[in-house]
Amino acid sequence: MAPFTLAHLSDPHLPPLPKPRLIELAGKRALGYVNWTRNRHNYHRREVLDALVADIKAQAPDHIAVTGDLVNLAMEAEFAPARAWLDGVGPPDRVTTIPGNHDAYVRATRHRFGETFAPYLADDDGNTGFPGVRRRGPAALISLSSAVPTPPLMATGTLGHDQLAALERVLDQLAAEDVFRVLLVHHPLKSSAWQKRLTDSAALLALLKRHGVELILHGHDHIHSTMRFAGRNGNIPAIGVPSASALAHGRHPAAAYNLFAIEKDNAGWHCEQIVRSIDHDLQVREIKRVRVV
Repeated sequence: MAPFTLAHLSDPHLPPLPKPRLIELAGKRALGYVNWTRNRHNYHRREVLDALVADIKAQAPDHIAVTGDLVNLAMEAEFAPARAWLDGVGPPDRVTTIPGNHDAYVRATRHRFGETFAPYLADDDGNTGFPGVRRRGPAALISLSSAVPTPPLMATGTLGHDQLAALERVLDQLAAEDVFRVLLVHHPLKSSAWQKRLTDSAALLALLKRHGVELILHGHDHIHSTMRFAGRNGNIPAIGVPSASALAHGRHPAAAYNLFAIEKDNAGWHCEQIVRSIDHDLQVREIKRVRVV
């Protein structure tokens, strides 16, 4: 049988940013808007995002995972265009998304992501809470939300005790199934930047050491990243990806996405990672191929 292919992209930070109302530019949003107008709008480009999505469609993966930061300042006017964009990526049965910190940028609109993208969040039973499980082919996609409003200059994420306890129950249930478990979370499980960390990563890592998954996918850092963490049956690869709309800038590489080819034989699960990245001429090319499981 042909491998099941899962595409992973993250942090589209959908450009362009709608013009904000004056009342919306208070507190954290004011700093975010200044940052966007002075810097971020120069390298988060819609033509880059469109080229990347077109290439994903040409590769025809079986499923697509989008690990957060679809919007920028979580203004009301951002959510409808972001939903229209995601509808263009694919239908809810072929695309799974989770929120990032920018999708819950301020308390006033932290609920809007769940309302707007409910069909893309819903688990196999139609529930939109976290954790959620979507079974697609041989894969069980386990969605987490680390998206919480934070003070200015902070971009941390938190899962919380209730979500972690529920995740433990989910992993207990999946242990009896012959599935390739893929954990989706916006924040990386380890970060050198204190203000961007997952605050309860130690608790998550301890849980994964007891139960294990086969693969972890995240965004947030806007870089190519592969880390490995202890699991029940060996080390678990945790793989991050650059922003899906970014031109190369500073230490951040150009937009890219990953394809994961998942299959099983008598020796167990196998997963190959194929990295496809955009070039200066907006052409998307394969730049790396490696077995991760």
